[in-house]
Amino acid sequence: MARYPELPKFINTEAEAKEFYEYIQQWGAALINELETRDTQVNANPSSNIYAVVTITEIGSPQRGDIAYAASAGKFKGYVSTTATQAWENLN
Repeated sequence: MARYPELPKFINTEAEAKEFYEYIQQWGAALINELETRDTQVNANPSSNIYAVVTITEIGSPQRGDIAYAASAGKFKGYVSTTATQAWENLN
């Protein structure tokens, strides 16, 4: 879990300002790393969302593994999300 930096009440010298700036940079890098790790873990878990819609475009923010029944097409579709492809594909 991210540790939040303790902000000094006063920065009196240029050296203290530089030290504080470097501390914030390190904390920011650690936070970015934790968020990227969390995103990787979330994306690795299959989704359990199953939608029943008229058209697939009604689904605003699909996630990898989502399944939808598109009534207008009369087909089940699955959402595929890779680095190369992000689209709904027909399921057999």
